[in-house]
Amino acid sequence: MMIRIRSRDGLERVSIDNPHATVAQLKSEIESQLRVPVQAQILSTNQNLLIAKTPNDLTKFTDMTDPNTRISSLNIAHGSVVYLAYEGERTVAGPAVHPAGSFGKKMTMDDLIAKQMRVTRQENPHCELVSFDRDAANAFQHYVNESLAFAVKRGGLMYGTVSEEGKVEVDFIYEPPQQGTEENLILLRDPDEEKMIEAIALGLGMRRVGYIFTQTISQDKKDYTMSNAEILQAVELHAEGDLKEWVTAVVKLEVNEDGGADVHFEAFQMSDMCVRLFKEGWFERDVQEEIDPKLSRMKKDVVVGGKDTRDVDNDFFLVVVKIFDHQFTFSGPLSSTFPIENRKSPVTMKALKNHLDRAKNLPFVKRISDFHLLLLLARFLGVNADVPALAGCVHTQASVPEGYQLLIESLASAS
Repeated sequence: MMIRIRSRDGLERVSIDNPHATVAQLKSEIESQLRVPVQAQILSTNQNLLIAKTPNDLTKFTDMTDPNTRISSLNIAHGSVVYLAYEGERTVAGPAVHPAGSFGKKMTMDDLIAKQMRVTRQENPHCELVSFDRDAANAFQHYVNESLAFAVKRGGLMYGTVSEEGKVEVDFIYEPPQQGTEENLILLRDPDEEKMIEAIALGLGMRRVGYIFTQTISQDKKDYTMSNAEILQAVELHAEGDLKEWVTAVVKLEVNEDGGADVHFEAFQMSDMCVRLFKEGWFERDVQEEIDPKLSRMKKDVVVGGKDTRDVDNDFFLVVVKIFDHQFTFSGPLSSTFPIENRKSPVTMKALKNHLDRAKNLPFVKRISDFHLLLLLARFLGVNADVPALAGCVHTQASVPEGYQLLIESLASAS
């Protein structure tokens, strides 16, 4: 079977004949196939191993310290990812190299620029950690799992807050108009709708903090963390977001030990170098199908590992962000029970009436404390003043002015 090994060097593969192999046997294969000595290896099924900063931090990852543990007992099967940290250096096989600037060859200005454009791994993210509002995360993954069955891709823009320490809290997810297929996701963004969302976020004391998207079942068979198309889309939104703590979240299905599937969240930042290369126009945007999806192609040579190349392993551009705790959600001020925009069924005023009726025993401000409901109401309110004012009531849980309450109730009764 094939096991994927993720380390600071990217994603590699190790073949192992015995599905009931022990940790010791897996380490032996890693030494043989990837040239990392057994005694230097620290293995874990926890991705946070890769962001451990001190030797003491590394000692906390104990799930694979017993050499006699069978890997099958750790839910490691064909296609599983195991995380590897190690001391020292090694030579990693890289993509094809295009020599430039060798002895006797005239150096061009492009060659000189490429010599300065060195792509290296960024060890530390600007975002300390990320957590998700429980209702918002569940509403997104439930739709993708139950209605789309992870067969087509889905994406959303995440809104919330950033603390002074660089901790990101995601309070709601806006799903723009989009077309998803098995391999691609096209966001059909609506500037007018996004103006309403920015007005709501302003009133709520929030801002856009990241991008979330799903990978399909077929992508789980591929040996990349993110494809070149996903990198390009993610870095474009990161650059547009203009926030150093901007987070990109990936949601996918992973097979568990019982043969069932669990929904899994991962979080990353695009590296500073990735954002710089994008802003300066280095990325080849018209990606040909014959290019390996785990590689991003540049328009000119860059230096990776001391060699000139145009094809960069996508993992060089990803910086792992810690998701807060195993219980990675919190309960924020907003609910996510109102029908969500831009899905298969359009949101109607009848939905507004049903929502208000269900919560009629609650204070009015509680009844409208749902981003997706506020977005529907924003279509009937002034985007510059009324929308932020109404969202501000939700933010402070203050009583809603009578004029707004009458308007909302009349819209609901008109259904």
